[in-house]
Amino acid sequence: MDLRALFFTAIAAFAIALLLGPISIPILHRLKFGQSIREEGPQHHKAKAGTPTMGGVIILLAVILTTLKFAFDSLDTLMLLLATVGFGLIGFADDFIKIIKKRNLGLTAKQKLLFQGIVTILLFILLWYQQGADHSFGVHIPFSNWVVPLGVFYVLFLLIVLVGTTNAVNLTDGLDGLLSGCAMMVFAAYAFYAYWHTNYDAALFCAAMVGALGGFLAFNRHPAKVFMGDTGSLAIGGGLAMVAVLTHSELALILFGLVFVVEALSVMIQVFSYKTFGRRVFKMSPLHHHFELVGWSEWEVVLVFWLAAFICAFGTLALVSR
Repeated sequence: MDLRALFFTAIAAFAIALLLGPISIPILHRLKFGQSIREEGPQHHKAKAGTPTMGGVIILLAVILTTLKFAFDSLDTLMLLLATVGFGLIGFADDFIKIIKKRNLGLTAKQKLLFQGIVTILLFILLWYQQGADHSFGVHIPFSNWVVPLGVFYVLFLLIVLVGTTNAVNLTDGLDGLLSGCAMMVFAAYAFYAYWHTNYDAALFCAAMVGALGGFLAFNRHPAKVFMGDTGSLAIGGGLAMVAVLTHSELALILFGLVFVVEALSVMIQVFSYKTFGRRVFKMSPLHHHFELVGWSEWEVVLVFWLAAFICAFGTLALVSR
């Protein structure tokens, strides 16, 4: 397989997402699947209330159709789609409850963890089945040849990777086009990383994600005509985590997706500081809201975060590919 296959896969997913947008958005409008804006968020965000959410179905359909068409019929492809669709369905349920209940809270934390645990166990079973051929239950240490064997305990590590990644990605979805653009950068870097490590299934999947996110961004850029909702953000997080697992780069994912990590850390720091000292470190968390409240425009925040995501993803690619 040559690099042209990645290009054609991305273009196909991009075209499908562009075609699905004008079909899906009016349907979401008619179903009154409007976004609820959290009260504690920036006040100017209240103008976005009612914008259709659950647009992540556009990304999901584009990725599924393109991956099934261009990727190889393999266990890796099955696991990538299971992680993406499985976590996407959890997000879909979360979004649906928010819409029906007319509130900003959907599934409880325990319900989410239960469903995420079920998907994780299914993925671990498939990895276990595959182990003799392709996958070792060891964690590779970046920039070294060290591998830490975990054996059956890898299932707990897998849960941490999947849940941690999906939550961090989900927290980044707060401004028009922010997550779409950042995720494109990370998946693009991973497409090359997977290709160079001859994991062509993961490379083609990443290319499909890049194209689908690019097509979705046409409708999600400021001012957004549709939001992806948890349907999209959890699907993106699940797919990204599984790419890292299949390319044995679970720890390197921290560097590839450093923007997502920083967003999650900003929330953790804010909560810890407020509960411990009664003081906030940031004007608001996640971090992108802090920059909004210090006077940056939404587009300025988004563009700076896109640039940071590009530097982190491709900088890491350059380092780990030496």
